[in-house]
Amino acid sequence: MMPAGLAILAAVLSSLSFSSFNLWPLAWCAFIPLFIALENKSMRSSLFIAFLCGLVFWSICVWWLVHVTLLGQIVLILYLSVYFALFGGIIYLARFIPPVGRLFFLPAGWVLLEYLRSHLFTGLPWALTGFSQYKNLAVIQVADITGAWGVSFLVILVNAAFYLLLRKSAGKKIFGITFFLLFLVTGYGWVKLNQPPDRNTQGRVRISVIQGNIAQELKWDRQQVDFIQERYEQLSLAAVKDRPDLIIWPEASVPGLWGRDKQEYDRVFSLAGRLQTEILTGAVSFSAGDYFNSALLINPAGSVAASYDKLHLVPFGEYIPLKNVFPFLETIAPIGDITPGKEYTIFRLRPALSERPADFGVLICFEDLFPELSREFVKNGAGFLVNITNDAWYKESSAPYQHFAASVFRCVENRVYLARAANTGISGIIDPAGRVLGMVADRRGKEIFVPGYLSGEVCLFAGRRTIYNRYGDYFILLCLLLDIGLAVFYLCRKRG
Repeated sequence: MMPAGLAILAAVLSSLSFSSFNLWPLAWCAFIPLFIALENKSMRSSLFIAFLCGLVFWSICVWWLVHVTLLGQIVLILYLSVYFALFGGIIYLARFIPPVGRLFFLPAGWVLLEYLRSHLFTGLPWALTGFSQYKNLAVIQVADITGAWGVSFLVILVNAAFYLLLRKSAGKKIFGITFFLLFLVTGYGWVKLNQPPDRNTQGRVRISVIQGNIAQELKWDRQQVDFIQERYEQLSLAAVKDRPDLIIWPEASVPGLWGRDKQEYDRVFSLAGRLQTEILTGAVSFSAGDYFNSALLINPAGSVAASYDKLHLVPFGEYIPLKNVFPFLETIAPIGDITPGKEYTIFRLRPALSERPADFGVLICFEDLFPELSREFVKNGAGFLVNITNDAWYKESSAPYQHFAASVFRCVENRVYLARAANTGISGIIDPAGRVLGMVADRRGKEIFVPGYLSGEVCLFAGRRTIYNRYGDYFILLCLLLDIGLAVFYLCRKRG
């Protein structure tokens, strides 16, 4: 097969591991065709072939972005493919390193590129290789030590090992190292999975997550205000029969501006009073000429007990980067102009099943993609996390499933429960081991673009913080030192 064909095959195999089909085993061998395609290629050819692989991968992975912006989708795919091209350069350099060193050089390089992509230009940690394994519970438990980066590292390491064994570039030593690491990670995972998730908790909170299923084209239609509010009222009236301490509505679920549209919010305040239950709702807030993407905690007394303004905004979705310098950028995705928040707000409940207050943090929209936000909320005292989001933009696609995977990792990394309310799905509750305890679904099992609610219990976080929560992305530093060390060592050895 020609190098271009092998690169495309690698992209297809890798992208399928992220799709709604959840073919996660494919990720463990998806990069082998790319390694073969770059054999004996020049640096220039390696960059080009790997860039082609990235083009195909991201075109399949984020095809649904066309529902929001075609031009923005094209620009994003081209940009993200550059990271694949850079990995092609790393693969080229790896040929000068002996097989055992190459086994670690390649995954460390890939993780560094994923980290760079997650932070450069505000960052986009979408479809990290580790995320493909969110249903592979035994493997992902190591994320409480390394973060999702450790899972990405292991997947690429296994790809590299298979390739080296296939090409007879290594023997028992590489097989032994790979088997030992897999045994270590999965063994740790099985130990964690067999620990009761509530063994060190200090009380429970009953929660109901609401999935309104409001089509994106209706959300801000003034003629649909009554329909939208009645939908959430009816679902909340049904959910309150389960006697929750907290009812959670999705991102921007109230069809009006907090701070301007009094009637719409008075109706929510009145509902909280009738239900005698606190409601956490997503809202667009307006204050002093600025707009915020917010979460409001409404108490049974009919007032806002606390609020949080989204910290990490979506570029070209909630704001336009450098729009004063490059005005034409507004044509890429003229959606909104939101101001970022400034504080990590911790919300507080007094649940019936707990002797202590229940503190929690809220992640709005794609904030669950950024592990540093979840870490900070837990550091500040959050006993569990909530994610409110709206993926209706992307229609019935793999986007909600790809997004949901990030929430699973945030639970494992911090060993906390997470409740998720999404406008069109996926809504559900996840435990500290990444187990999905339940999802909103209809009678046929359909999880997206269906209305409904789910009630369940989350346990309050208690005990020692995880290694990852305490020390953050130290694993990235280890990968950097590993790649630099290997390059310097073998360069000096070659010259010697």
